Amino acid sequence: MRLKIFSCLPVRPSLLLLACLGFGGLSGFSSQATAAADPHLARNLAASCTGCHGGSQHSAESTDPTREGIAMLAGRQADQLLRQLIAFRRGERSATIMDQISRGYDEEQLRLIAEWFAAQPRK
Repeated sequence: MRLKIFSCLPVRPSLLLLACLGFGGLSGFSSQATAAADPHLARNLAASCTGCHGGSQHSAESTDPTREGIAMLAGRQADQLLRQLIAFRRGERSATIMDQISRGYDEEQLRLIAEWFAAQPRK
């Protein structure tokens, strides 16, 4: 049996299945390859976090009353940060906005963000 795809390409169903499986298997590879190809990916992903949580230049716990309850992340343990980010993403940890923000990232991106903050010096 042959399927006509785009009305001009005869394709066997088994080949179509293999092609779909092959592309699905490459999806994880491509996110890892992107991270390896862009040495600034982690920094760029974490940039959206620094407005509230600070970066290496604002890593000390804030005494500003408008920032009460917002943790500074620089220098914290990457595995601890990742666990918290995943808990926000899964809805296991309540927050005003972090549960919504964390859903915009996959777990690999959250890992990169956690590792970037962990590598920043704590002042």
